[in-house]
Amino acid sequence: MWLQYRANLCLFFLVLISFSIFVVAAGAPLQIRCPIQSLYQLGDSISDTGNVVRLFPIAPSSRRPYGETFPGYPTGRWSDGRLIIDYIALALGLPLLNPYLDKNASFNNGVNFAAAGSTALKSSFFLAKGILPQPVPSLGVQLKWFRKYLKSICSTPTECANKLSRSLVFVGEFGYNDIGFAISQRRSIQEIQNYIPLVTQAVINATREVIKAGASQVIVPGNFPLGCFPYYLFYGASDDPTSYDDLGCLKSVNKLTTFENTGLQGALESLRKEFPNAIILYADYYNAFQSLLREAPTLGFDTTNLLKACCGIEGQYNPLDLGFCGNLLGGRACPNPNVYIHWDGIHLTQEAYRRMSQTLISNLGLNCTQ
Repeated sequence: MWLQYRANLCLFFLVLISFSIFVVAAGAPLQIRCPIQSLYQLGDSISDTGNVVRLFPIAPSSRRPYGETFPGYPTGRWSDGRLIIDYIALALGLPLLNPYLDKNASFNNGVNFAAAGSTALKSSFFLAKGILPQPVPSLGVQLKWFRKYLKSICSTPTECANKLSRSLVFVGEFGYNDIGFAISQRRSIQEIQNYIPLVTQAVINATREVIKAGASQVIVPGNFPLGCFPYYLFYGASDDPTSYDDLGCLKSVNKLTTFENTGLQGALESLRKEFPNAIILYADYYNAFQSLLREAPTLGFDTTNLLKACCGIEGQYNPLDLGFCGNLLGGRACPNPNVYIHWDGIHLTQEAYRRMSQTLISNLGLNCTQ
């Protein structure tokens, strides 16, 4: 699938509690160690800064209105502007990450391997089930890119470990598209839930690999409450009011992503025991996003359009299906993306990503520029 605090103390603690990121060592929570010299990202469209547009130059994110807020033109980011990983880089005092497939770019401070539409599981897995994924690099392919990159900067395991000793690696989020492709092709929630443990294992295996390569600080985000996204609300629309929670989100889809996140947190706890000297953190995107919805009125978002896409066609959720924004047949963007949470029904606006990033940066002690 092409595939973003309130200033008073009360809200700070609300968000702090709901966006919990934990790592346990000797019974105490740890934070990322500064300074960070390099940043690496594996993931999907939530963090793709331009890989897929180099594979498919006519991808929607290659056209306006993508990038209209920042930097004012399309960069391959699937939003109107910056992504979470961009704000993380800024907080670490690093340049914005260049996409791996930009062969003319500098990778002195890290690389972005994320590709829109990426799945944790291989394409062959979905094809065997009759589910059509997008022809983009999966997590496994991104790991191959990571290995190839390491070979270009170091020649021995010790040298690679030294190179990565002051790095921070994001593994994900993943699972968005593993779930999304199946839902868009009308597969049942139970069928999807049956293979979610395989998604979790793929993410854990990838995390293990980057740690063995020398990365001592890793962040593994959980999945969003996808039942609150216009794309899924459109595909899962129901006439039964009990299918929706108090925020208007689909309970069944959110139950599915909760199942994934619970399994991931348990698996990460086991991974911490396997690598007691590594800092392995879980980023709770699920509750952070729901807090964003609940606190939207005080954060300046338009409360009449919380579950609508800024860029879309007329309708209850302004869905664009797979036409996306920027498609020749797609809809136009709203006049002010800053008051919207959702950008194109699948991705968020820069303002939504910025708000989530503030919490993430605060909780992890990621502001190395202070």
